[in-house]
Amino acid sequence: MKTIIYTKYVKKIFLFAFALLSTTVFAQEEEEEKSNFSFSGTVDAYYRANLNGLNKEIPVIENGIQTGTITPTAPGTSFANDPGFALGMVNLIAGYEGEKVGFVADLVFGPRGEDAVFGSPFGSPNIVNQLYVYWNVSDAVTLTLGNFNTFLGYEVISPAANFNYSTSYMFSYGPFSHAGLKADFDLGNDWSAMLAVLNPTDFTDINPFGELSFGAQLGYSGQYLNFIFGKQGTNELLVDGVLIDTDISSLFQVDFTGGFDVSEEFFLGINATYQDTDGFGFYGAALYPQIQTSENFSIGLRGEYFATMDGFGNVAGIGSDADGDANVFAVTLTGNATVGNLIIKPELRLDTASEDVFLDPDLEFNGSLASFLLAAVYSF
Repeated sequence: MKTIIYTKYVKKIFLFAFALLSTTVFAQEEEEEKSNFSFSGTVDAYYRANLNGLNKEIPVIENGIQTGTITPTAPGTSFANDPGFALGMVNLIAGYEGEKVGFVADLVFGPRGEDAVFGSPFGSPNIVNQLYVYWNVSDAVTLTLGNFNTFLGYEVISPAANFNYSTSYMFSYGPFSHAGLKADFDLGNDWSAMLAVLNPTDFTDINPFGELSFGAQLGYSGQYLNFIFGKQGTNELLVDGVLIDTDISSLFQVDFTGGFDVSEEFFLGINATYQDTDGFGFYGAALYPQIQTSENFSIGLRGEYFATMDGFGNVAGIGSDADGDANVFAVTLTGNATVGNLIIKPELRLDTASEDVFLDPDLEFNGSLASFLLAAVYSF
């Protein structure tokens, strides 16, 4: 009798211990699963003023009727160009990083976000900056499918990831984002490579042209040589019922992005690019020296030369000469003061163009523009 009772107690204790162990293991696995999810983002705002340029809108009245509006002048680059106190964007990023697979969903709200996703969807507003899934096929190969920010250039869309708050001309007129399939390769010994099949540039939700572009990257120890090639528009038109081949040229861009730690406090970033579509395009180079002066403050300079050819300057907002060419030299001095998760960025910028494109308070055009900007970027 005692043996039977003892056996029952042993069974109960064993079952209880097994249940407790199973619950603990399940809870640990669930906690580990949850820990693979991430949520982050940024919020930014700024104040901007021209020191020698027009800072306000002026309505144009003719014969008692408003026929237009003269707008404040600004550098011919993307983002951070509004006068007075202005908004950047809210950036919300959710992701999952599994052992083999994962995803990233990157949403943007606000003026900077709207400018960043201008190309998709075609003809309607959008908030998706990036949306992709990936598969780690092996330790050396990763496949990514979806919409991802460009691999070309030194600067990015996120204001937290750039040292300067305003952006360069090369960034502004190069690609922002791509949609497609890319394969990243870890070649070992600090070498890497990437191959991609893509939609036309910045058409990240749809491909309205039926054309594909191709991207490639070769990297070594933080230095990257990037390429993109492909037609960026429609190749056929239906004219009066007749299908006509437009014989559109392919865009080709080669870009070098890198940098070096000159010392523990001094970093030098480098970017050079050349884009050409049958003679229509641009080229430029920029240096990004940055010095960490203390634990919570650093200062950096961006010196950029940017030139256009065959009338591209009219598109770029820096004018053009009789041959359709133009150039601009821009120097931007930026401080980064860190207060917890907040970065305060005071910035002085001087743009000097080959053409008179900047409007002064007397409504006269001249070739240079000096401006001041104060931005705040909070990361979480």
